[in-house]
Amino acid sequence: MRNSFYFLIFCLIVSCKYSKSSNSQTATEASKIKNDTLEFEKSSELSAISTEDFRDFKVLDSKYLSKATIWSAINQQMEDFTEEDYNRLKPLILEKSITELQVSRTRNLFSYEELTKFYLYRIRKFDRENPLALNSVIAINPHVIAQSQLKDKAFLDTRSKHPIFGMPILLKDNINASHMATTAGAVALKDNFTGDAFIVKQLKSKDALILGKANLSEWAYYFCGDCPSGYSAIGGQTLNPYGRRIIDTGGSSSGSGVSVAANFCAAAIGSETAGSILSPASQNSVVGLKPTVGLVSRTGIVPISSTLDTAGPITKSVRDAGIVLDAISSFDTLDTKSVGLDKWQGYFTQPPLSALKGKRFGAPIRLLKDSLYKQAIKVLREQGAEIVEIEEEKLGLPNFIRLLNIDMKKDLPAYLSNYADSAITLRTVNDVILFNLKDSVNTMPYGQKLFEGITNDKGDDVFLARIKDTLQTNGKAYFSVPMRTFNLDGFLSINNYHAAFAAVAEYPALTVPMGYDESGVPKGLTFIAEPFQEKLLIDCAILYEEATKERVAPKDYN
Repeated sequence: MRNSFYFLIFCLIVSCKYSKSSNSQTATEASKIKNDTLEFEKSSELSAISTEDFRDFKVLDSKYLSKATIWSAINQQMEDFTEEDYNRLKPLILEKSITELQVSRTRNLFSYEELTKFYLYRIRKFDRENPLALNSVIAINPHVIAQSQLKDKAFLDTRSKHPIFGMPILLKDNINASHMATTAGAVALKDNFTGDAFIVKQLKSKDALILGKANLSEWAYYFCGDCPSGYSAIGGQTLNPYGRRIIDTGGSSSGSGVSVAANFCAAAIGSETAGSILSPASQNSVVGLKPTVGLVSRTGIVPISSTLDTAGPITKSVRDAGIVLDAISSFDTLDTKSVGLDKWQGYFTQPPLSALKGKRFGAPIRLLKDSLYKQAIKVLREQGAEIVEIEEEKLGLPNFIRLLNIDMKKDLPAYLSNYADSAITLRTVNDVILFNLKDSVNTMPYGQKLFEGITNDKGDDVFLARIKDTLQTNGKAYFSVPMRTFNLDGFLSINNYHAAFAAVAEYPALTVPMGYDESGVPKGLTFIAEPFQEKLLIDCAILYEEATKERVAPKDYN
């Protein structure tokens, strides 16, 4: 990665620009596609963890956090940053990619300290206790300003720097990070102060700044079963900046998706078991990358499933996702699924303009009812891709929920024993259930049905092995049969529609904004490929993104 920082700036200057194309979709089309997907989820036992469009929230604001408590340790450090400073920096920072931010820093248009304070000022201005509140940020790193000042000093060193150098990053609050509690949104973990997760150490080793923690659907959306995306007892209800209380945030990395969409950070980290990066990224018109399972460490992350879990980037641009993936991917001896790649993958390098030429993608026929998807297919064809319309394999995902149950029953105790604060005495899922029952109105207003399902599941290791084998076989066959039959390089989906199949197959997936329906709801075009084909996904998605430029910032937050 020698001189990669400067190469990235060069990429910005030489990258090709395309004219924007746009399209809209009728509410009838959107409803039909969604109904088809929901029918699939029901038949596959996935309805309990699918995105639910709530309009009547039982809880909006956190009962455990307030704006005052979040900012108490940092307000004094922000006294020298004014509204005038904020407005001066806005055109240099708002909606800018990591590459563009680094170009401005290289030109001394702002410092890393000013960049950090801009995001902090913006979060404090918009995120809680006001008419535009999004409740997307759950904690602020009290040392981030001092750390940004050190980056400014280190910037003067002429040695090669990673492109993520000095970039303020938000972490989903199931990822351990020093100086902030890791709560998974749960009251039971409100005092869970830990050391850094492996991927946080990776970010710091590349000189990224940990800005704070983002809210999430509690316990990564494997807790209540009858609750809205984006709700946690600690963080309250996260809301979508494209339509507060109207458009679903997606889950479970809700705060990460919303924070990136609202320009509260340079990038964010989410985690996914089956759709938890793809869903909030697409719902908030940003880029989400779910890596191949094993490419990114899970050590120090509150788990659902050691079989399926992975962390990954949520960003405003595809190249930014490549930058973040490059920073966090590394072999981890403590993660049993970790895989180390032999050579640098160049995830953030600019692809040749011919990268899509001759690439063959499968497009499920039923998705062609979606006019945004049809327009995306048209653009890909214009860029030289070959699109093959396919019928999907008639395969299900039997016992998917039971896989999560059995995994979490053993994986959560392992996290609590090995990576939680010693003050946390809870050790099992049942311990958490009993804890919540002591104050159910505040700790579990939507119930805890999925946790109760975990404790009631009597599946053993033998049964778990059979489930894994069946699910992985079906998941791989779902993609590999058409891919081999039609000699495909990848598969094209919408949002998180095929996230569960990608999860059990352990395939990577990347979603990129493809427009907005007539109600203003964002949608993403999702690329799926075989394991460790992240570079292929990123290259193709970069060219699609540059040809369309579909992302539009939420208007009330500019």
